[in-house]
Amino acid sequence: MGMSGGVDSALAAALLVEQGHDVRGVYMRNWSQDLPGFRCPWADDLADAERVAVTLGIPLEVWDCEREYRATVVDYLVDAYARGLTPNPDVMCNQTVKFGTFATRAFAEGADFVATGHYARLDHGDALRPARLLRSRDEHKDQTYFMWRVPGTVYARAMFPIGDYHSKAAVRAACAERGLGIEHKPDSDGICFVGPVGLRTFLLETLDRRAGDIVEWETGTVLGRHDGAFLFTVGQRRGLDLGGGPARYVVSTDTTRNVVYVTADPACPGLWTSELVLDDVRWVSGEAPAEGTYLVRTRHTGPLREAWVGSMSDGRMTVRYPEPVRTVAPGQSAVIYEGATCLGGGIVLPRA
Repeated sequence: MGMSGGVDSALAAALLVEQGHDVRGVYMRNWSQDLPGFRCPWADDLADAERVAVTLGIPLEVWDCEREYRATVVDYLVDAYARGLTPNPDVMCNQTVKFGTFATRAFAEGADFVATGHYARLDHGDALRPARLLRSRDEHKDQTYFMWRVPGTVYARAMFPIGDYHSKAAVRAACAERGLGIEHKPDSDGICFVGPVGLRTFLLETLDRRAGDIVEWETGTVLGRHDGAFLFTVGQRRGLDLGGGPARYVVSTDTTRNVVYVTADPACPGLWTSELVLDDVRWVSGEAPAEGTYLVRTRHTGPLREAWVGSMSDGRMTVRYPEPVRTVAPGQSAVIYEGATCLGGGIVLPRA
C-alpha cells in the first residue's frame, strides 16, 4: 500500500485492513531536496504516514525512489519546458514511479496487489478480458487523466479502495470516523517537488534566464519583455506583466528565438482548433480501439468532449472535434474515454 501521509492513502489503507487484507505500507521518498524559500515536507509526510500505520497496526517501510523520480519526472519536466512544451509530470510519475518502480519491487517481494489512494476504479476483468481503468465516482477528483500511460497488465494487480467515494468530504469524514487523525490535512495541489515556491521560481532556478520580447500575434508589435519563453504556456492569461490595457492571452511561444506571442482577441484563430495530433500514444489494453467517436479530455477536471478519434499512423493519431475548441498547449495529454472507461491517450504535438 503506497502511503503518502495524506488523507486519501490513509483511508485506502484502513479500508484494506478492514477487508481482511495483509497490508504492508510503503512510503515512496520521491523528492527530499529543499529549494530556495521552500523546505521539502517529505519528513512531515512520512511522520503522518507512520502515525496512520501505527493506528492501523500495519508495518511501514520507506523506499527510495528519488533517482527514478528525478530522471523520469523532474528532468522530463525541465526538458519539456525548455523546448516550449507544457508537460504533465504526474502522468509520468504514475507510469514510471508509482506503477513502475514501486509496483515492480512490490511484486518482486511477493505482493499480490499494489494499492494507492488514487481517485479511480478498476474492473479487473478475467482470463479473456483485460483490466479496465474507470473514472472515479467523484468526477471532480477523478485522477484517470493522469493514469493513461499505465498498462492494464499492472492494473490487473492494482487496487484503488477510495474510487467509489463520491466526494473528498466523504473521504475526510471516513478518516475521522476511524480515528486516523489525518482528516484535516490540506490537499497537496500542484507539482509535489515545487511546493509553494511555484513552477516559475523552480524553472528560473534550473534553466538560464533569457530576456526576450512579448509580441502581439496579429501585428508583430513588441508589447513588453519576459525572462524566458519557457515560462509561458499556450492559453495563459496571467503573469504577462504588460501593465494596463486589455487582457491578453499567449497564442504561442518560440523558445529558439525566445519570443512569446500574445493576443487581446479571445476569438483569435491561434487560440482555437478543431484538430489535435497526438504522439507517444498508449492504450491501457495494449490495443488501439477502432476509429470513431469517443470522449476526449485535455486537462484535469476539464470537460469530456465528443470527438472523432482516428486510427494510428506512423505512431501518431488525429483527434477531430465537430466544433472548434480552445487550443491545447503542446506537451499536454489528451486522454480518450469510452463511457466511464479510460482507453488511453497521447501527447499533444505543436500545431503545424
